[in-house]
Amino acid sequence: MDHSDQVFRALADPSRRDLLDRLNEHDGLTLRELCAGLAMSRQAVSKHLAVLEAANLVSTAWRGREKLHHLNAEPVNAIADRWIRQYDRGRVRALADLRQALEHPMTAPEGPTEFVYTTYIDTTPERLWQALTEPAFTSRYWGVEFTTEWVTGAPMTWKENGVSITDPEQVVLLADPPRRLSYTWHTLSDEWRDSHGFDPAEIAVLAGQRRSKVTFDIEPLEGRVRLRVTHDGFEPGSDLVAGVSQGWPEIVSSLKTLLETGDPLPTAKR
Repeated sequence: MDHSDQVFRALADPSRRDLLDRLNEHDGLTLRELCAGLAMSRQAVSKHLAVLEAANLVSTAWRGREKLHHLNAEPVNAIADRWIRQYDRGRVRALADLRQALEHPMTAPEGPTEFVYTTYIDTTPERLWQALTEPAFTSRYWGVEFTTEWVTGAPMTWKENGVSITDPEQVVLLADPPRRLSYTWHTLSDEWRDSHGFDPAEIAVLAGQRRSKVTFDIEPLEGRVRLRVTHDGFEPGSDLVAGVSQGWPEIVSSLKTLLETGDPLPTAKR
């Protein structure tokens, strides 16, 4: 079965669409939370989630003893790109609206404290590790270069838009090649702010918040690799979450395209 067939089959059931709507409104829910208020048994919800996971519309991650479910927009992106480009946009407005909703999920009133994005790449774990760490790769799909030893505890220097960002708290938190990589997010320095043309007052507020971190989980899966990006540690209601929620899908899509075709997306941020 073609993967797009799995996605269409998963979306065809109203109960599964309801589960996606719940994750769209409140990402990172447990099975108990997803079952709350539904006229379905726990077993039925589990079966629907299994179909959604098989279609890559839902990804999961463990936090302690809790299994969290996250909406994954990548398969819908792929279908939307394939079909919207071939047919009149007005005739498939419902699909376009669904794509928009899945790419920009609503959040709880108090605001999320993390962002999770999952994609599947036709590559090897070793090649993906290179793409996440080596400047020859990161500069092409992200426009960022890192200087570090890539060992746990090592300091990191970020270079972006011609600006070098250094700080004692910019460190590698975990380096386990080629399976897992985690590091703290960069300092919102004045030079970085000016290079992007951001408002000084807004950046001053964000710079005063606690530092977040990003984690890349790399898992080989049937001849391809599953990459899960988790950016967390934000304060509730932080505008930084909205920023990374917009940025990561583009960065990761460009990374995927680079590894699979040899060229990054032309729309990737530079």
